[in-house]
Amino acid sequence: MHKGPPTIGAVLNPLAFIASRWTPSPRIVRRAALAALVMSVAIVVTGGAVRLTGSGLGCDTWPKCTDGSLIATQAQGFHGAIEFGNRMLTYVLSAAVGWVILAARSADPWRHALTKLGWLQFVIVMANAVLGGITVRTGLNPYSVAGHFLLATALIAVTTVTWQRTGEGDTAPRPRVPGPVRKLSWALVATTLVLIAAGTVVTGAGPHAGDSSEIKRMPLDWAATAHVHAIAAWLVCALAVAMWLVLRVVDAPVDTRARARDLLIVLLAQGGIGYVQFFSDLPEVLVAAHMLGSCLVWIAVLRVALSLRERPAEQAGIPAQGDPQLSTV
Repeated sequence: MHKGPPTIGAVLNPLAFIASRWTPSPRIVRRAALAALVMSVAIVVTGGAVRLTGSGLGCDTWPKCTDGSLIATQAQGFHGAIEFGNRMLTYVLSAAVGWVILAARSADPWRHALTKLGWLQFVIVMANAVLGGITVRTGLNPYSVAGHFLLATALIAVTTVTWQRTGEGDTAPRPRVPGPVRKLSWALVATTLVLIAAGTVVTGAGPHAGDSSEIKRMPLDWAATAHVHAIAAWLVCALAVAMWLVLRVVDAPVDTRARARDLLIVLLAQGGIGYVQFFSDLPEVLVAAHMLGSCLVWIAVLRVALSLRERPAEQAGIPAQGDPQLSTV
């Protein structure tokens, strides 16, 4: 859809120029946000594959893959290909984030809040790329690796919020449940963050260092940290069950109760994987599944919290909270 001839200002501002020539539908904006969310999870899973295959130093420097080559060479073999592939996936993630920014900016009316969230995604991606380079240059320092994962977790949070916001208006949020229920949701979010942080400590002290050479690990007892992680997991489960029961008592909206149910299902699967991997000496496949589960748990927790409030849509074409359109992409 053309919005008229481009002005000098539009030519000088690429985003404004694109917005003057293209008007995405609300469905396209939502698909862009979903693509960024999917890629933010994919980059975590593939990053886990790098570590679990011992390919963390497959490219032994950064930003180049070797001192003399920008890309992986044949001499680096399988590990170089895995590490370089993960680096290239960052560009796909950046493209998905760019799509969010362009779609939000070009929407009619301009979705200012979504645009800001898109730029926040971009900042996190760039910061994590730099931290990833530091991780390689420091020989896979476990503290840097933990920070790398936590930044990825922050990106998943922002992409999840962005995806939620594409199905809402831009008005001030209003609660859908009583105040104590919302406080319970924030307790659930905070405890989940503790759980994720404890998971990075378990990883940093554990056997999968990310490379076949001798990599320094966190000077902690791995079994003890795993037990602390398990306690945090049980606490998250208890809060999730409490949330599910409370939402039924207060007769919360159907979609909100569905989010709480989904969280319980994801937690049950994640807990099962966690205990099996603990008692089977951490097989790589189960560790990878547990990393994916960590992302899904975080998304499910955030979706519960976000479903407890709504932003009524004033603009035409933006579905209201709980609208069947929100379940489609």
